[in-house]
Amino acid sequence: MQLTSTKNPLLQNIRYAAAHGRPLEDGRIVIEGPHLLAEALGSRWSIDQVFATPKSSHRHSELLARIDAELAEVPERVFASIASTETTQQLLALVRPKTGAWEEVFGGAKLALVLDGLQDPGNAGTIVRSAEAFGASGIILIEGSVHIANGKFLRATAGSIFRLPYMEGVKREEFLANWRRTPMRLYALAAGGATLLTQAKLAAPCVLVAGSEAHGISPAMQAAAEAVRIPTRQVESLNAGVACSLALFEAARQRGFE
Repeated sequence: MQLTSTKNPLLQNIRYAAAHGRPLEDGRIVIEGPHLLAEALGSRWSIDQVFATPKSSHRHSELLARIDAELAEVPERVFASIASTETTQQLLALVRPKTGAWEEVFGGAKLALVLDGLQDPGNAGTIVRSAEAFGASGIILIEGSVHIANGKFLRATAGSIFRLPYMEGVKREEFLANWRRTPMRLYALAAGGATLLTQAKLAAPCVLVAGSEAHGISPAMQAAAEAVRIPTRQVESLNAGVACSLALFEAARQRGFE
């Protein structure tokens, strides 16, 4: 299959979705580059369609041979019009995400992450990658948080989002109602928290909450959670990506992770 016009409706939809960090109308998400494509292989997500220039098709022939999806060849000038990255690797795909369920994100290791309106895609992606690295069971993105389809977020996760159960656009009231049905402790990472991170009982089933860069933890979460702080010197607070990564490592340490 060849697509040669920048006015092709599908390519125009891809261009809009990639530029705005949103899924296509049918729910498919744009991922770019060979690394993310390789990570998506065999993950929870499914690869529907691949787009590449002739040069890229040849360069990544071994990777493309492993993918059971339609390949569309696109001229370089046309591909440049749909890519969201400045230095494109001339390879992108449409994939169908696999969202999780409450039983999944609260199950398994029983160490869940909640992004409470966190919008920075780099921080959010870092948290997802750390969540997989340190054995979290899943992640919940409260409404107002970054969208899963955001390209920078996807790149920052380095593929972890393809394997980690997640839910997005969840209302705070819905999260709190479902959390209250579990035995899990709820800890909010806050600079002024009364409990030191190392004193929190993270070996027990628990949920860690990270707030937005601008507003921190929402009042509803503050009222329900125990505030935990990470002691620092001279620096008032850490960004959410660093704070969550430290908290996840401490949880893994308390659980005997090696």
